[in-house]
Amino acid sequence: MNITILGLGPGDPELLTRRAWRILSEAEEVYLRTARHPNVSDLPIRKLHSFDAWYDAAEDFASLYQRIAEEIVRLGRRPQGVVYAVPGHPLVGEQTVTLILQQARAQSVPVQIVDGLSFIEPLIGALGIDALDGLQIHDAETIAHMHHPPLNPDVPALLAQVYSSAVASDVKLTLANQYPETHEVILVHGAGTLSQRLERLPLYALDRQPVDHLTSLYVPPLQLPGSFEHFQEIMAHLRAPDGCPWDRQQTHESLRPYLLEETYEVLEALDNGDIELLKRELGDLLLQVVFHAQIAVESGEFSMADVIAHVCQKLIRRHPHVWGDVQVSDSAQVHANWDQIKRQERAAEGITERGPSALDGVPKTLPALAAAAAIHARASRVGFEWSRLEDVIAKVREELDELLRADDAEQRREEFGDVLSSLVNLARWYQIDPEAALRENIAKFVRRFQRLEQQAAAQGKALQSMTLDELDALWNAVKSEGL
Repeated sequence: MNITILGLGPGDPELLTRRAWRILSEAEEVYLRTARHPNVSDLPIRKLHSFDAWYDAAEDFASLYQRIAEEIVRLGRRPQGVVYAVPGHPLVGEQTVTLILQQARAQSVPVQIVDGLSFIEPLIGALGIDALDGLQIHDAETIAHMHHPPLNPDVPALLAQVYSSAVASDVKLTLANQYPETHEVILVHGAGTLSQRLERLPLYALDRQPVDHLTSLYVPPLQLPGSFEHFQEIMAHLRAPDGCPWDRQQTHESLRPYLLEETYEVLEALDNGDIELLKRELGDLLLQVVFHAQIAVESGEFSMADVIAHVCQKLIRRHPHVWGDVQVSDSAQVHANWDQIKRQERAAEGITERGPSALDGVPKTLPALAAAAAIHARASRVGFEWSRLEDVIAKVREELDELLRADDAEQRREEFGDVLSSLVNLARWYQIDPEAALRENIAKFVRRFQRLEQQAAAQGKALQSMTLDELDALWNAVKSEGL
């Protein structure tokens, strides 16, 4: 007993190997995964069976592949064994072969693989590319079910079996999460067959062309390197002995001020609504993350892969309504689930010295307004909340009255804090980010004040020499300009 799994090549009869031809000629019978293959009619097969009828009746491919694998292993246990032939190479895009190998190994049934030319070799020949130059190979259907392509955009990619317009459409949407819609791609029709042809088109037109099961998609690299791997290579080089002296001197501690500075520059770009600036500032902020990760790699603390794996696991774990069977009706339930899962995580980590708190996890280094907003939000999730907006406004007035009645510096400072805290809570009810609102107010004040300075200078006056009424009039004039 044994199983012979044979590759029929991509379709051109001249690309069938001599070994495959000999085995097919000598076999009493051959089982084909599909007889819908360009060179089947030219094969020297005495008795042919195919699973095409199973394909036509199947409700889903997963169970079909399992069923075919079980049948081939059963046939392989016969004294005469079985010859099973598949398109291309047996181990390139053939799920039934993977299942057969698993089951045969478990049942101690010998398997021999008869290599065949896959669609890849004639395809790279038609494209004139070197497969060892970083070529990434994926199944188009797998990419179609994703939201972001698992591809390095700095090197070419090949997506096999773009067999329908639906798959092409979903692949286009996934690739568009990383590649510009005008990025030129190449459809390769019938690679390794007599009807092989190339079709160049922009990514956005991918699903507007006829395709079939012999269609593949070639995605060239982006013009400028933009992969995370390239970024890490640059940083590792900067930290290397032949890199930059300043970068080599940095530590986790020395980079602290830059991390905070870059964060605020991102916030400033957001406040200004400047998308081009936001792009640059996000890069600068990401640089800090990569910098810290490289330092950690060199000291054996952790790697970037550890950082990404941790946050990916956390996101999946804390979104059971996306990657699980939990049902939610609104964002409030999402917040409640998130907090409960966080408490469970902290308990599992042994953080029980004072018991879990709804306020755990608010960074102590946050700016005071942002910290206050986070604390009020967390307290509200466990029911520590006013029932009406009017009550929140009344609390602001009450705290302001207490501030005005305070009669010493210590009491005024405390009451002033209460006023700020009540205003932060009111901002939450109005769905206002108090930190962003204050930054925007500061920026507005700076714009108006600088314009006021310009107007005074145009009148030949120094601000110090102007009366309060004059300054107020000038300020109102500046406000009327819409600054």
